Amino acid sequence: MKHLSIIVPAGNAIVDTIIGTLGMFRMANAYLIRNGLLSEEKFKIDLVGLSNEVVYYNGLFKVAPTKGIEEIKKTDLIVVAGISGNIEQVMKKNTAFVDWIKKQRIENGAEIASLCKGAFLVAETGLLNGKSCATHWTVHDIFKQKYPKVNLIPEKIISEDNGIYSSGGAYSFLNLVLYLIEKHYGRETAIWCSKVSEVDYDRENQSQFIIFKGQKEHTDESIKEAQIFIEENFEEKLSVEALANKFAISRRNFIRRFKKATLNTPLEYIQRVKVEAAKKSMESSTQNINQIMYHVGYNDEKAFRKIFKKYTGLSPVEYRRKYNREMAFS
Repeated sequence: MKHLSIIVPAGNAIVDTIIGTLGMFRMANAYLIRNGLLSEEKFKIDLVGLSNEVVYYNGLFKVAPTKGIEEIKKTDLIVVAGISGNIEQVMKKNTAFVDWIKKQRIENGAEIASLCKGAFLVAETGLLNGKSCATHWTVHDIFKQKYPKVNLIPEKIISEDNGIYSSGGAYSFLNLVLYLIEKHYGRETAIWCSKVSEVDYDRENQSQFIIFKGQKEHTDESIKEAQIFIEENFEEKLSVEALANKFAISRRNFIRRFKKATLNTPLEYIQRVKVEAAKKSMESSTQNINQIMYHVGYNDEKAFRKIFKKYTGLSPVEYRRKYNREMAFS
């Protein structure tokens, strides 16, 4: 029998990621036993806290860890629940988990899976340096700044790199849990769990869910003004050269400062603002794709389709069919 540790963080946690993981693995255990494929559970499951004291979340929920970290000497798979709220504060409350996770990985070869923003706790161990990782799209910029040695894959719902797994945001954690069940229990069991739970199987991309709001949490005021100008004039054919001239900065210096402040090149920022405007029009308006394309400043249909798919994972037609109410119910 293998051992699964589901981390119960102190502070703010996404309780659903704890309950959902526990429920799915219990379901997989029950399926194999009921069908005579195993005589006992494949994984013994523990909810692991900093101690075995009850953890309260927002005064609404409480989770009772079955074990404290000091009681778990060896585990085979660690699933780090999603965290929420102020990342720095939550990390400080959970520093003891960092050394424990690192020890389990280095000394016992444990596999590690982070759910949603739980990736921050795993990245803090240093085990993700040089490896790929996914997390919630709302914290991509913060994550990249805090852990520059980690290869963040923004569009992915599931990332796997040498026994370390991670998932995209919110309920996409269920896709990673199904992925882990397939690996340890087999595809038949994973598909059965998927069907009973009514969770889409093999969903890989979270790009379509990303809402681009611009990255303005920096102190370069000239670049901030350039960002605002782009957002207010996205219908125009904007060029990096013209923007640099407008704000009296050399082209080379403008690109360097823009990238440092926003983690995007000026061209990427322009594209993302235009695509976000196009998405909003596709979700609510009755305009056709070409009208929307012209409205956001593109006149090359092929280029527009390519850029749109780059940032959403869907073609303009696919996106509109999925998110426009009139199209979805027609």
